[in-house]
Amino acid sequence: MRERLEEAKKWAARQPYRLWWVQLRAVVRLEAKRNVLAWRSLWIYFLGFIPVVIIGLHTIVDPAKASGMGEDTMVLAGIFQLYYIRLGIFFGCLGIFSRLIRGEMVERSLHYYLLAPVRREILLLGKFIAGCITALMIFESAVFLSFTLIYAHYGAAGQAFVMDGPGLGQLEAYMGITALACLGYGSIFMLLSMLFKNPTPAAMIFMGWEFINPILPSLLQKISIASYLRHLMPVSMPMHGVLALLTVVTEPVRPWAATMGVLVLTAVVVGISCYRMRKLEIRYTTE
Repeated sequence: MRERLEEAKKWAARQPYRLWWVQLRAVVRLEAKRNVLAWRSLWIYFLGFIPVVIIGLHTIVDPAKASGMGEDTMVLAGIFQLYYIRLGIFFGCLGIFSRLIRGEMVERSLHYYLLAPVRREILLLGKFIAGCITALMIFESAVFLSFTLIYAHYGAAGQAFVMDGPGLGQLEAYMGITALACLGYGSIFMLLSMLFKNPTPAAMIFMGWEFINPILPSLLQKISIASYLRHLMPVSMPMHGVLALLTVVTEPVRPWAATMGVLVLTAVVVGISCYRMRKLEIRYTTE
Protein backbone atom coordinates (compact mmCIF):
# COMPACT_ATOMS: atom_id res chain seq x y z
CA MET A 1 0.00 0.00 0.00
CA ARG A 2 2.83 2.38 0.90
CA GLU A 3 4.62 1.58 -2.35
CA ARG A 4 1.55 2.40 -4.39
CA LEU A 5 1.15 5.67 -2.52
CA GLU A 6 4.76 6.59 -3.26
CA GLU A 7 4.30 5.73 -6.94
CA ALA A 8 1.18 7.89 -7.06
CA LYS A 9 3.10 10.82 -5.52
CA LYS A 10 5.92 10.43 -8.05
CA TRP A 11 3.43 10.25 -10.92
CA ALA A 12 1.67 13.40 -9.67
CA ALA A 13 5.00 15.22 -9.35
CA ARG A 14 5.89 14.44 -12.98
CA GLN A 15 2.75 15.96 -14.48
CA PRO A 16 3.18 19.18 -16.53
CA TYR A 17 0.75 21.31 -14.53
CA ARG A 18 2.13 24.59 -15.87
CA LEU A 19 1.63 23.43 -19.46
CA TRP A 20 -1.91 22.28 -18.68
CA TRP A 21 -2.69 25.66 -17.14
CA VAL A 22 -1.42 27.53 -20.21
CA GLN A 23 -3.41 25.25 -22.53
CA LEU A 24 -6.53 25.58 -20.40
CA ARG A 25 -6.38 29.38 -20.49
CA ALA A 26 -5.86 29.34 -24.27
CA VAL A 27 -8.91 27.11 -24.82
CA VAL A 28 -11.06 29.19 -22.47
CA ARG A 29 -10.04 32.45 -24.15
CA LEU A 30 -10.76 31.12 -27.64
CA GLU A 31 -14.05 29.44 -26.79
CA ALA A 32 -15.39 32.30 -24.67
CA LYS A 33 -14.81 34.76 -27.50
CA ARG A 34 -16.57 32.44 -29.96
CA ASN A 35 -19.55 31.91 -27.66
CA VAL A 36 -20.08 35.51 -26.61
CA LEU A 37 -19.70 37.10 -30.06
CA ALA A 38 -21.49 34.44 -32.11
CA TRP A 39 -24.62 35.50 -33.99
CA ARG A 40 -26.23 32.19 -33.10
CA SER A 41 -26.18 33.29 -29.44
CA LEU A 42 -28.62 36.16 -30.04
CA TRP A 43 -31.63 34.06 -29.06
CA ILE A 44 -29.94 33.26 -25.74
CA TYR A 45 -29.50 36.98 -25.09
CA PHE A 46 -33.21 37.33 -25.86
CA LEU A 47 -34.05 34.65 -23.29
CA GLY A 48 -31.96 36.42 -20.69
CA PHE A 49 -33.01 40.01 -21.21
CA ILE A 50 -36.69 39.85 -22.22
CA PRO A 51 -37.75 40.11 -18.53
CA VAL A 52 -35.49 43.17 -18.22
CA VAL A 53 -37.41 44.85 -21.03
CA ILE A 54 -40.77 43.93 -19.48
CA ILE A 55 -39.72 45.19 -16.03
CA GLY A 56 -38.34 48.37 -17.61
CA LEU A 57 -41.69 49.06 -19.29
CA HIS A 58 -43.43 48.33 -15.98
CA THR A 59 -41.32 50.94 -14.18
CA ILE A 60 -42.09 53.51 -16.87
CA VAL A 61 -45.85 52.93 -17.13
CA ASP A 62 -46.75 52.29 -13.47
CA PRO A 63 -46.09 55.12 -10.99
CA ALA A 64 -44.08 54.27 -7.90
CA LYS A 65 -46.07 53.65 -4.72
CA ALA A 66 -44.36 52.59 -1.51
CA SER A 67 -47.24 50.23 -0.81
CA GLY A 68 -46.54 48.38 -4.06
CA MET A 69 -42.95 47.42 -3.17
CA GLY A 70 -44.04 44.18 -1.52
CA GLU A 71 -46.09 43.26 -4.57
CA ASP A 72 -43.15 43.98 -6.88
CA THR A 73 -40.93 41.83 -4.67
CA MET A 74 -43.28 38.89 -5.23
CA VAL A 75 -43.41 39.68 -8.97
CA LEU A 76 -39.62 39.55 -9.13
CA ALA A 77 -39.59 36.28 -7.18
CA GLY A 78 -42.11 34.82 -9.62
CA ILE A 79 -40.08 35.93 -12.66
CA PHE A 80 -36.94 34.43 -11.20
CA GLN A 81 -38.40 31.12 -10.00
CA LEU A 82 -40.88 30.42 -12.76
CA TYR A 83 -39.10 31.95 -15.74
CA TYR A 84 -35.36 32.16 -15.19
CA ILE A 85 -34.81 28.89 -13.34
CA ARG A 86 -37.37 26.72 -15.14
CA LEU A 87 -37.22 28.22 -18.64
CA GLY A 88 -34.70 30.97 -19.38
CA ILE A 89 -31.54 29.55 -17.80
CA PHE A 90 -32.61 25.99 -18.65
CA PHE A 91 -32.95 26.56 -22.39
CA GLY A 92 -30.12 29.09 -22.47
CA CYS A 93 -27.71 26.54 -21.03
CA LEU A 94 -29.10 23.93 -23.41
CA GLY A 95 -28.19 26.18 -26.33
CA ILE A 96 -24.75 27.10 -24.99
CA PHE A 97 -23.45 23.79 -23.66
CA SER A 98 -24.99 21.34 -26.10
CA ARG A 99 -22.99 22.83 -28.97
CA LEU A 100 -19.62 22.85 -27.18
CA ILE A 101 -18.85 19.31 -28.37
CA ARG A 102 -21.82 18.18 -30.49
CA GLY A 103 -21.98 21.49 -32.36
CA GLU A 104 -18.38 21.17 -33.50
CA MET A 105 -18.96 17.56 -34.48
CA VAL A 106 -21.88 18.67 -36.65
CA GLU A 107 -19.74 21.46 -38.15
CA ARG A 108 -16.90 18.93 -38.66
CA SER A 109 -14.38 21.09 -36.84
CA LEU A 110 -13.78 19.21 -33.58
CA HIS A 111 -11.00 17.08 -35.08
CA TYR A 112 -8.78 20.18 -35.30
CA TYR A 113 -8.84 20.37 -31.51
CA LEU A 114 -8.29 16.63 -31.13
CA LEU A 115 -5.24 16.73 -33.41
CA ALA A 116 -3.61 19.40 -31.23
CA PRO A 117 -1.16 18.27 -28.50
CA VAL A 118 -3.70 18.95 -25.73
CA ARG A 119 -5.14 16.42 -23.31
CA ARG A 120 -8.79 15.81 -24.05
CA GLU A 121 -9.70 16.46 -20.42
CA ILE A 122 -8.08 19.91 -20.63
CA LEU A 123 -9.97 20.60 -23.84
CA LEU A 124 -13.30 19.63 -22.32
CA LEU A 125 -12.69 21.61 -19.12
CA GLY A 126 -11.70 24.65 -21.17
CA LYS A 127 -14.88 24.43 -23.20
CA PHE A 128 -16.97 23.95 -20.06
CA ILE A 129 -15.43 26.95 -18.33
CA ALA A 130 -15.95 29.08 -21.45
CA GLY A 131 -19.59 27.98 -21.57
CA CYS A 132 -19.99 28.91 -17.90
CA ILE A 133 -18.46 32.34 -18.55
CA THR A 134 -20.95 32.95 -21.36
CA ALA A 135 -23.96 31.76 -19.38
CA LEU A 136 -22.96 33.69 -16.26
CA MET A 137 -22.31 36.87 -18.22
CA ILE A 138 -25.76 36.77 -19.83
CA PHE A 139 -27.96 35.61 -16.98
CA GLU A 140 -26.16 37.26 -14.06
CA SER A 141 -26.38 40.59 -15.91
CA ALA A 142 -30.05 40.01 -16.72
CA VAL A 143 -30.97 39.10 -13.14
CA PHE A 144 -29.03 42.07 -11.75
CA LEU A 145 -30.72 44.50 -14.15
CA SER A 146 -34.15 43.03 -13.42
CA PHE A 147 -33.59 43.49 -9.69
CA THR A 148 -32.23 47.01 -10.14
CA LEU A 149 -35.03 48.21 -12.41
CA ILE A 150 -37.85 46.86 -10.27
CA TYR A 151 -36.71 48.93 -7.27
CA ALA A 152 -35.14 51.90 -9.07
CA HIS A 153 -38.41 53.76 -9.64
CA TYR A 154 -39.12 53.76 -5.89
CA GLY A 155 -36.30 56.27 -5.40
CA ALA A 156 -35.16 56.70 -1.82
CA ALA A 157 -37.59 54.05 -0.55
CA GLY A 158 -36.22 51.50 -2.98
CA GLN A 159 -32.64 52.40 -2.05
CA ALA A 160 -33.45 51.99 1.64
CA PHE A 161 -35.05 48.60 0.97
CA VAL A 162 -31.96 47.39 -0.85
CA MET A 163 -29.19 48.92 1.26
CA ASP A 164 -30.79 48.95 4.72
CA GLY A 165 -33.38 46.22 4.37
CA PRO A 166 -33.53 42.66 3.02
CA GLY A 167 -33.03 43.71 -0.61
CA LEU A 168 -29.26 43.28 -0.77
CA GLY A 169 -29.46 39.81 0.75
CA GLN A 170 -32.12 38.84 -1.79
CA LEU A 171 -29.95 40.10 -4.63
CA GLU A 172 -26.97 38.08 -3.40
CA ALA A 173 -29.18 34.98 -3.17
CA TYR A 174 -30.54 35.48 -6.69
CA MET A 175 -27.05 35.94 -8.11
CA GLY A 176 -25.75 32.87 -6.30
CA ILE A 177 -28.68 30.71 -7.41
CA THR A 178 -28.20 31.88 -10.99
CA ALA A 179 -24.54 30.85 -10.90
CA LEU A 180 -25.39 27.42 -9.46
CA ALA A 181 -28.13 26.90 -12.06
CA CYS A 182 -25.72 27.71 -14.91
CA LEU A 183 -23.11 25.30 -13.55
CA GLY A 184 -25.55 22.48 -12.86
CA TYR A 185 -27.61 22.67 -16.04
CA GLY A 186 -24.53 23.37 -18.13
CA SER A 187 -22.76 20.22 -16.96
CA ILE A 188 -25.87 18.09 -17.58
CA PHE A 189 -26.40 19.40 -21.11
CA MET A 190 -22.74 19.05 -22.02
CA LEU A 191 -22.86 15.39 -21.03
CA LEU A 192 -26.14 14.80 -22.87
CA SER A 193 -24.65 16.31 -26.02
CA MET A 194 -21.84 13.74 -25.82
CA LEU A 195 -24.22 10.82 -25.29
CA PHE A 196 -26.82 11.63 -27.95
CA LYS A 197 -26.64 13.01 -31.48
CA ASN A 198 -29.68 15.15 -30.71
CA PRO A 199 -29.69 16.05 -27.01
CA THR A 200 -32.99 17.96 -27.18
CA PRO A 201 -35.33 14.97 -26.51
CA ALA A 202 -33.19 13.93 -23.55
CA ALA A 203 -33.23 17.54 -22.32
CA MET A 204 -37.04 17.56 -22.49
CA ILE A 205 -37.16 14.38 -20.41
CA PHE A 206 -34.80 16.00 -17.93
CA MET A 207 -37.03 19.08 -17.86
CA GLY A 208 -40.01 16.87 -17.01
CA TRP A 209 -37.96 15.27 -14.24
CA GLU A 210 -37.16 18.71 -12.82
CA PHE A 211 -40.85 19.65 -12.81
CA ILE A 212 -42.12 16.53 -11.05
CA ASN A 213 -39.13 16.23 -8.72
CA PRO A 214 -40.73 18.04 -5.74
CA ILE A 215 -43.38 15.30 -5.39
CA LEU A 216 -40.85 12.44 -5.56
CA PRO A 217 -39.26 10.72 -2.53
CA SER A 218 -36.46 12.70 -0.89
CA LEU A 219 -33.82 10.24 -2.09
CA LEU A 220 -34.73 10.85 -5.74
CA GLN A 221 -34.84 14.61 -5.17
CA LYS A 222 -31.10 14.58 -4.49
CA ILE A 223 -30.36 13.95 -8.18
CA SER A 224 -32.14 17.10 -9.32
CA ILE A 225 -30.75 20.60 -9.79
CA ALA A 226 -34.05 22.37 -9.07
CA SER A 227 -34.53 20.56 -5.76
CA TYR A 228 -31.34 22.11 -4.37
CA LEU A 229 -32.03 25.55 -5.81
CA ARG A 230 -35.52 25.58 -4.31
CA HIS A 231 -34.07 25.59 -0.78
CA LEU A 232 -31.95 28.68 -1.56
CA MET A 233 -34.76 30.98 -2.71
CA PRO A 234 -34.82 34.18 -0.62
CA VAL A 235 -38.56 34.80 -1.16
CA SER A 236 -41.21 32.09 -0.85
CA MET A 237 -44.00 32.26 -3.39
CA PRO A 238 -47.51 31.14 -2.42
CA MET A 239 -48.72 28.80 -5.15
CA HIS A 240 -52.23 27.60 -5.88
CA GLY A 241 -53.69 24.78 -7.94
CA VAL A 242 -51.34 22.86 -10.21
CA LEU A 243 -48.42 25.23 -9.52
CA ALA A 244 -48.53 24.19 -5.87
CA LEU A 245 -47.05 20.86 -6.91
CA LEU A 246 -43.90 22.66 -8.03
CA THR A 247 -43.18 24.10 -4.58
CA VAL A 248 -43.75 21.13 -2.29
CA VAL A 249 -40.79 20.74 0.10
CA THR A 250 -40.61 17.27 1.59
CA GLU A 251 -37.39 17.66 3.55
CA PRO A 252 -35.67 20.89 4.68
CA VAL A 253 -32.09 21.35 3.44
CA ARG A 254 -29.61 23.84 4.87
CA PRO A 255 -28.34 26.45 2.39
CA TRP A 256 -24.73 25.25 2.59
CA ALA A 257 -25.84 21.67 1.97
CA ALA A 258 -27.96 22.71 -1.02
CA THR A 259 -25.03 24.67 -2.47
CA MET A 260 -22.63 21.77 -1.98
CA GLY A 261 -25.21 19.43 -3.50
CA VAL A 262 -25.23 21.36 -6.77
CA LEU A 263 -21.43 21.70 -6.81
CA VAL A 264 -20.86 18.00 -6.10
CA LEU A 265 -23.41 16.99 -8.73
CA THR A 266 -21.72 19.31 -11.22
CA ALA A 267 -18.28 17.90 -10.41
CA VAL A 268 -19.51 14.32 -10.84
CA VAL A 269 -21.16 15.06 -14.19
CA VAL A 270 -18.09 16.93 -15.46
CA GLY A 271 -15.92 14.00 -14.34
CA ILE A 272 -18.11 11.59 -16.32
CA SER A 273 -17.87 13.93 -19.31
CA CYS A 274 -14.06 13.91 -19.05
CA TYR A 275 -14.07 10.11 -19.08
CA ARG A 276 -16.44 10.13 -22.03
CA MET A 277 -14.19 12.63 -23.82
CA ARG A 278 -11.23 10.28 -23.52
CA LYS A 279 -13.25 7.56 -25.29
CA LEU A 280 -14.77 9.88 -27.88
CA GLU A 281 -14.45 8.76 -31.50
CA ILE A 282 -15.49 10.94 -34.42
CA ARG A 283 -17.20 9.37 -37.41
CA TYR A 284 -18.39 12.24 -39.54
CA THR A 285 -20.09 9.83 -41.93
CA THR A 286 -22.59 8.92 -39.22
CA GLU A 287 -23.13 12.44 -37.85
